[in-house]
Amino acid sequence: MVLRTTPPRHTGAPTVLKIVIAGGFGAGKTTAVGAVSEITPLSTEEYLTEASADVDSLAGIEAKQTTTVAFDFGRLSLPAAPVPLELFLFGTPGQARFVDLWYDLSRGAVGAVVLVDTRRLESSFTPVSFFEDIALPFVVAINQFDGAHRYQPEQVRTALELPGSVPVVTCDARDPNHVAGVLLNLVDHAVKNASPSHLHHTPPTTLQDA
Repeated sequence: MVLRTTPPRHTGAPTVLKIVIAGGFGAGKTTAVGAVSEITPLSTEEYLTEASADVDSLAGIEAKQTTTVAFDFGRLSLPAAPVPLELFLFGTPGQARFVDLWYDLSRGAVGAVVLVDTRRLESSFTPVSFFEDIALPFVVAINQFDGAHRYQPEQVRTALELPGSVPVVTCDARDPNHVAGVLLNLVDHAVKNASPSHLHHTPPTTLQDA
């Protein structure tokens, strides 16, 4: 009898999973998708104008000049994972007025990452509540901005009133390795919490359910 110390390598076609990257306005969603995508990401960034000043507060993110008005799309292949993965990444617009689009982007997704900016923690409550309401597994990733105070994950968990079952991790959304680690954390979490029918859904290679 041969004892294995690691799981056998899966040699079939990769498992295709759709993942939503969410978070408040300016939390780093476009940056995260762009950092890790192996293709040139599709982005719908537009310049901020005075017309949005009353609804899109820049307090704490005064240097921000653009915002996502539809979604970001990227793709990441992980052939070296125990089960080869191909991840389709959909970044949401951050403002709560786009919540109807969040529903569309979440259709068929295996789970979501909620990026948190601790300088504007209040903007994280809406996406957290959204994924709780639609019962989509999610992880919270604290994006560690330069110059921002470093809070421990458990401090953020308490502030956002998250149950212990929701993973809370730290990351730098500019770092591909950090973002890939968060995505793998989400996949592991989703496998443990999603229904079997949800896990076996394979999104089409078009953007029709975005």
